[in-house]
Amino acid sequence: MLQIQHRPATVQQVLQYSGDGACNEKAHVQKVLGRIQRCRTAALGFHVYKCSNHDCGYIKYQYHSCRDRHCPSCGAIKKQEWIDARMQELLPVKYYHVVFTLPHELNSLVLGNRHALLKLLFDASAGTLLCFAKDEKYLNAKPGIISVLHTWGQQLSFHPHLHCIVSGGGITAAGEWKEAKKNPYRFLFPVKAMQQVYKGKFLQRLKQLIGSGQVSVPAEVNVKQLLHTLYSKDWVVYAKAPFGGPHAVIEYLGRYTHKVAISNHRISSINAEGRTVTFSYKDYSDGSRTKEMTLSCREFIRRFAQHILPERFTKIRSYGYLANRNRKQRVNKILHSMRLPLHKGLVKVPLQVALLVNFSMDISVCPCCTNTTLQLVHVVYAGGKGADDG
Repeated sequence: MLQIQHRPATVQQVLQYSGDGACNEKAHVQKVLGRIQRCRTAALGFHVYKCSNHDCGYIKYQYHSCRDRHCPSCGAIKKQEWIDARMQELLPVKYYHVVFTLPHELNSLVLGNRHALLKLLFDASAGTLLCFAKDEKYLNAKPGIISVLHTWGQQLSFHPHLHCIVSGGGITAAGEWKEAKKNPYRFLFPVKAMQQVYKGKFLQRLKQLIGSGQVSVPAEVNVKQLLHTLYSKDWVVYAKAPFGGPHAVIEYLGRYTHKVAISNHRISSINAEGRTVTFSYKDYSDGSRTKEMTLSCREFIRRFAQHILPERFTKIRSYGYLANRNRKQRVNKILHSMRLPLHKGLVKVPLQVALLVNFSMDISVCPCCTNTTLQLVHVVYAGGKGADDG
């Protein structure tokens, strides 16, 4: 039996030693944790490859992944496909980065009403940006916005916030492209003013949701007092330095849009005997120094489960001229007005080619004889049903 694992571990392995720690979670969360635990095991099926070189005859089993968006081991191909699609929409303009956060006093309310209040976070932040953008003092045009939801802090604490990428210009009512005006702010719009508008929009809608019963409040919570506290606080809207250009936006998208609560490389060890897990984190209150934290496996899974989103909840949303409906036509219209080549449509790339181009992985190479002789001979699906390659 494994006593102490000193090599880097995975969330999947933590689940194996968590005992009954995840059994009290809701059905959806249990399903997600179960999929992650079975990821790349025989339970989800596998492909069987055999080297066609008769002198070798090597057999390789490629276990299927769970493809769950919360799994630290999955999603690389989907992420690359999404990034390729966004590359078709980027313009040769400046892009800005702004972060909208929620006060910690709202954490318990959000945890109990995730779908409604996380959607409200998207709506209030996008509404704030579009409100300032249509003002003649700032832009008087409709910018493109990509909003990405993160719900975690470095210690797996619950910290819902949105990262927004905003174009430095937009489409006017006449359909023309308009560059943003030069201003003394770090961002397109004054941050202090955005904080007030964002807070007002969020709390106004929150009161409506509570009043209509769409947001449930625990009996012990005094709604009037909570709202008074929230109105009296400064809400954090953090404007970061502008991106260095479209290529910097792509780099950011590649690193942050499809992140999960914790990546496997941050888990340094599991003590199976003591049922604890140790992982690294950055302490931003101490100069971003890297430190380690040890938790029981149950507590680790409890924290991890906080960041499992509701079913079918969209964590990346677009607004302005990047809104989903007729987006391609709007982007090409802008490019035409800029006298730039129109973006071509995406071409579906076979998995084998995508792995080779993006990750330098050739799945046809035999690891034994190193020749490109591996061929698919059999597939076993979840549940044990198989199919020979035809």
